Amino acid sequence: MIEILNRLIDVIEERIGEDVDIETFASTMGTTSYHTRRMFASLAGIPLSEYVRRRRMTVAAADVVGDDDFLTISVRYGYGSTEAFGRAFRSVHGVSHGVVRRNGGPLRNYPQIRFHLTIEGSIPMDARIVEKPAFLLVGHAVRVPLIHEGVNPRIQQHIASLPATEHERLKQLSDTEPAGLLQVSADVDPDYAEGSELTYLHGVAVNAGSHVPDDLDAIEVEEGSWVVFRTSGEHPAALQAAYATSATEWFPSNPWRLRPGPSIVAVLERAEDFSTATCDLWLPIERS
Repeated sequence: MIEILNRLIDVIEERIGEDVDIETFASTMGTTSYHTRRMFASLAGIPLSEYVRRRRMTVAAADVVGDDDFLTISVRYGYGSTEAFGRAFRSVHGVSHGVVRRNGGPLRNYPQIRFHLTIEGSIPMDARIVEKPAFLLVGHAVRVPLIHEGVNPRIQQHIASLPATEHERLKQLSDTEPAGLLQVSADVDPDYAEGSELTYLHGVAVNAGSHVPDDLDAIEVEEGSWVVFRTSGEHPAALQAAYATSATEWFPSNPWRLRPGPSIVAVLERAEDFSTATCDLWLPIERS
């Protein structure tokens, strides 16, 4: 995967003013657009689309301080108008292209990313592969923003709004792995951009043929493989670290890649104040 991401960086530079077809690129490299975007965002710390925008505006700065008219420069870097180009330029450099042409700056430089894999093996990952038939995730769903670190207050608010009797009712419905009350993230942006919206479901897993009460939301989950990581420690820090470590250590070292589908957290044990917890993190995968 590291080699694929570095090749993608090269292609972006070769076609800096064009939109690279990630679906086609990933297919020719023997992987998927979904996995490529998720791995890029996890390893680079920014969405692929944001990296492309920063690199374009870094390269475009050299043209802005030159003599070409702004419309020509805008089209050269994939924008249909000087206004659209100007908004992108200001978002990266903090000033308008007109100011830069007059004063020569200020400019912000965003260098090319290069990915390198270092396997230290100092922190073993407790993982297992599970094959599951199709099943359902049922419970109470809400749209929330994606937050990379710390507690998500919108999720906290959603869970707190459910009475204790509802938690017990959901537990009684659970009839398949992962067992018990679950924290489900679905419809996640492939770029994993912070602030983008996802569907959060507080609920349980049930077999595909199980009866689902009409007042509950349901997510259909396809048959397939899952990797399950066991995490333990400060919550949610240990869980969020597992997401990052899976991208930097587990996926590059194993013949699996992410596939579209929900990620699921099963809380096995926790402190009364939820400051620490032992969890199973379920991620949908397929052979690479």
